[in-house]
Amino acid sequence: MFQNRAEAFALVLPAAIFAAVVFLAPVLILLSEGFRSGDSWTIQAYIDFFSQSLNQTVFLRTLKLAALVTAASAVIGYAAAFAIVNLPPKGKGRITGLVVLPLMISPVARTYAWLVILGRTGFVNKALVAVGLSDEPIRFLFTETAVFIGLLQLFLPLMIISLISALENMPRDAVPAARVLGANWLQVFTKVILPLTKEGLVIGGTLVFTGSMTAYITPAILGGSKVLMLETLLYQRVTVANDFVSASVIALILIVMAFAANLLLKRLATARNKR
Repeated sequence: MFQNRAEAFALVLPAAIFAAVVFLAPVLILLSEGFRSGDSWTIQAYIDFFSQSLNQTVFLRTLKLAALVTAASAVIGYAAAFAIVNLPPKGKGRITGLVVLPLMISPVARTYAWLVILGRTGFVNKALVAVGLSDEPIRFLFTETAVFIGLLQLFLPLMIISLISALENMPRDAVPAARVLGANWLQVFTKVILPLTKEGLVIGGTLVFTGSMTAYITPAILGGSKVLMLETLLYQRVTVANDFVSASVIALILIVMAFAANLLLKRLATARNKR
């Protein structure tokens, strides 16, 4: 397309400069705050951060909820994606549209809907009391369960879309051939479907995990101050305590966790493929 690299570089250069000035420079300045102490460079801010029990609890909670949401999304996503891929073309388009539809709705509106559903006078509590499973309303809001449900509903479509794309690129005769050779459905999934769709799982898992870690609205509304996560803790440190050093530490932790999750998923997929 281009006669030489200079032409291609000239087209890319404006976008690269814009990204560097608007995105990279502010992020690097923020991250550097966690390593500076006066005129010297140190990691004392990170040592102080992890030495506090509250920060340790928030870090582990964020990691746990992100991992649980990713695992649940993978299980539900594979079942849903496999069913959608095997639908007739007309039905496949309609169901895929329904999967994409929540992504067009504001996360704020989708999260506030759970306040109505999970509240003490919400649909869930009314149903539990009506069928006799509970004598009084159960407190679902401001718990890890509420945050988990909200994050799962928020990011599940991303996993389903990634897996649909991966399953559609899988050879059509792979599953029938495995069944003819005597493989049960568990063997078909672990030996055929999973290895052939690992790229979609890596992409979907990365999107869901990083999204669950960095989402602010859902943990803030459904968890409040009782279920702090790293992103809500970061917001408090900046707006309430005006502590940009701790904010820098939390920001770098979130970035490192996102890259680590992507590398781990790729490593697991590669290791399973080699076996």
